[in-house]
Amino acid sequence: MSAAPVEAPADERLPGGFEVRVRSDVRRVEGGRTLLGGSPLRSLRLSPRARRALEGDRLVVADATSEELARRLLAANLADPVLDDVAVAQHELTVVVPVRDRPEQLERALAPLAGLRLLVVDDASHDPAAVAAVAARHGARVLPLPVNLGPAGARNAGLREVRTACVGFVDSDVQADTAMLLRLARHLADPRVALVGPLVRSRARSVPPRWFERYDECSSSLALGSRSCAVAPGAAVAWLPSACLVGRTDLLGEGFTEAMRVGEDVDLVWRLVGAGRVVRYEAGETAWHDARPTVGEWAGRKYLYGTGGAALAARHGSAGAVAVLSPAMAVAGAAVLLRRRWSLPVVALGLARAWQQLVRVLPDVPERPAMAASVAVRGLGWAVRQESALLLRHWWPLGLLALGSRSGRRALVSAVAVDLVVHRDVVRRTGLLRTLVARRVDDLAYGSGLWVGAVREREWRGLAVRVVGRRRAPASPAGR
Repeated sequence: MSAAPVEAPADERLPGGFEVRVRSDVRRVEGGRTLLGGSPLRSLRLSPRARRALEGDRLVVADATSEELARRLLAANLADPVLDDVAVAQHELTVVVPVRDRPEQLERALAPLAGLRLLVVDDASHDPAAVAAVAARHGARVLPLPVNLGPAGARNAGLREVRTACVGFVDSDVQADTAMLLRLARHLADPRVALVGPLVRSRARSVPPRWFERYDECSSSLALGSRSCAVAPGAAVAWLPSACLVGRTDLLGEGFTEAMRVGEDVDLVWRLVGAGRVVRYEAGETAWHDARPTVGEWAGRKYLYGTGGAALAARHGSAGAVAVLSPAMAVAGAAVLLRRRWSLPVVALGLARAWQQLVRVLPDVPERPAMAASVAVRGLGWAVRQESALLLRHWWPLGLLALGSRSGRRALVSAVAVDLVVHRDVVRRTGLLRTLVARRVDDLAYGSGLWVGAVREREWRGLAVRVVGRRRAPASPAGR
């Protein structure tokens, strides 16, 4: 069954007293008249009324002007909501836990969820009695499915049974406690927020953790960074894992697309955002996901994630691209990786071109040349990082062919060095050799899944690079 979101409710105004705070990484220029930052990068010019509403870094919704400004700041990732005074009662949240066997993991998942309405969806377990016994110990209702529907179908079956305003989804191999889920639900005080998810980190069960488990604890595919933000394609965080989510029941429509056995969480997020909903990532809250217990299961999960790329590209087009590059930065980034005598002038020309384009769109303030230079350098770094990932991960079969040439080998060595620098925190915590091996296994497994999925679905946009024009930082006016 293909799922689609429902119509947006008529009343979506932020409640009076709702507070947002400008992020610490946002720059104020033109004497505070313009804010520069966010993800993607943009500038927001404030009207006199909007400037009066913004008291320092704090904005409290009190009228139409302050509400419009709050909306724009949140959508642009220029500000975050302040939810300290918001509370959600336990009876307002039902948690759906899909499971197929795995009673020991289910026990760990249900134990921290005391006080909440719990619905265990048994997705055609081989031993349903064991699942039912665990659920009974924790006061959870069991919804047995006669045939296996997969994670998306099981969650949807549970969603259809939910009668509370808020619904949580917690996988059976995830530990998330009651207090944390209720804190996540505070984001639903914004009536446009349909879904919110925490930082999901891996936790090894082996003592001591094996090499791949130690790596996964530091570099899980489900961990999306340490900065909270609005989620959207092209933003710093573009999706949320379904391992742990809290949503507004009436805004999720029919829920997940049941035909998708992988990537259904990305698809749901992108459909919600496309329908005008708000999806948020809350990095200040953490859920714990059990690390895969064997190398085969760990690498197999990476491979499975990769196979979902083709289906996402078929449904969402260029949003599923593996990289986003401008022509100038693509050429400059390649020059950095190739490390030839002509690389320096090519990089200089690429930076000059990016600087020229940025000067045209950034606010006309004395700081504009320096801001343009800073953004251009960051853009080059991002291009080098993306092209390194293309060689090592998404397009690794082409990278393998590059070993046949001296330039190709030089580019691959550069890409590995860039990858280790990007993941230097993982290197520090797990060691250079372990990180080097784990990163390459991770890349090979995921990239293989991408290519197999593309061939199987005959859908190549999941391997494509989206080429963009000049990088825009539109200075749109805010406030009436």
